[in-house]
Amino acid sequence: MAKRKLNVALIGYSFMGKAHSNAYRQVARYFDLDVEPVMKVICGRTESKVQAMRDKYGWEEYATDYRDVINRPDIDLVDVTVANNQHAAIATAAAEAGKHVLCEKPLAMNVAEAKGMLAAAEKAGIVHAICHNYRKAPAIALAKQLIDEGRIGHVYHFRGVYLQDWILDPSFPIVWRLDKSVAGSGSHGDLAAHLIDAARYLVGEITGVCGMMDTFIKQRPLLADFDDRLGGKASDQMGEVTVDDSSIFMARFAQGGVGTFEASRFCAGRKNYQRFEINGSNGSLAFDLERMNELEFFDRTDPAHAQGFRTITATDGCHPYAGNYWPAAHIIGYEHTFINLLADLLKAIAEGKAATPNWVDGVKNQAVLEAVEKSSAARGWVTPEA
Repeated sequence: MAKRKLNVALIGYSFMGKAHSNAYRQVARYFDLDVEPVMKVICGRTESKVQAMRDKYGWEEYATDYRDVINRPDIDLVDVTVANNQHAAIATAAAEAGKHVLCEKPLAMNVAEAKGMLAAAEKAGIVHAICHNYRKAPAIALAKQLIDEGRIGHVYHFRGVYLQDWILDPSFPIVWRLDKSVAGSGSHGDLAAHLIDAARYLVGEITGVCGMMDTFIKQRPLLADFDDRLGGKASDQMGEVTVDDSSIFMARFAQGGVGTFEASRFCAGRKNYQRFEINGSNGSLAFDLERMNELEFFDRTDPAHAQGFRTITATDGCHPYAGNYWPAAHIIGYEHTFINLLADLLKAIAEGKAATPNWVDGVKNQAVLEAVEKSSAARGWVTPEA
């Protein structure tokens, strides 16, 4: 029986555009789905670049105006991978046009925008999703399974860091991620957002935060040209950096646990170091994105003489998502988290069910991000208001 075709429009073609394009090309090769994505059209403002990306990534067509794309009757799913300040307008318009929508994180520039997007999606009755792809790493999904099974007991601590070093050089230019009017925030929305989503997914809702945010290098060269690997070419003119370089906060969870969160792009030697540890009454779990196929597990109920952290290589067929790829210990990588997320989204669309994570999660994550910003300014505890 022929599978139902789902025509996709991708808005944006840079770093995330590459990751999402690869996922659309690969997902049906690894997952047995009732719907099959068709890479119909890729959209971007610069015609020469988006045309080149159409050819490189394997899309059928290209366009330069998202309005033309989202109103096409042959488009079923709109995928938004542009800069943060464009998420709300494009994703809301797509939802109002009756399209299912996948949007990159953070969902919006602020809570008000995020709530407006969610309201539009719920009114339209479409399937909506946010690209917190790390939830879909087999090791993190396994951590969720172990926590839900009660294997580590009541959770007392979540301790997370997300550290990079790609803007340490003061001569690095002001790319859009360093411009508050485009990004909304710096390391906070880019990196801490992933930690917040992981913490909410694994531990529960966050009820209070107290944080501080700092900018270490306040002036940088303006951007002359960008590339698709986070960087770009610097000009000889200087400009103001308007986002945070570092975000650190404490948190309280609804279930009684506490947490610490740190996100920074000023940690020499740390390239994409996302690590968290969760401590419970019966054990602990730890995850390191740079060793993403592994989950560390400590079980207090083991006999005393046999206790110790064990490393689970989460690649066996019984582990979440892993059975769709290779034999045990034949590891997968960063790009597979997008494939896994897309497989779940396509299944949700086929079944007419809610995707996970979705814009409800996006609003709640945005509320925590915004509360930390308020806390940093007020120098006190703030309650997230989702």
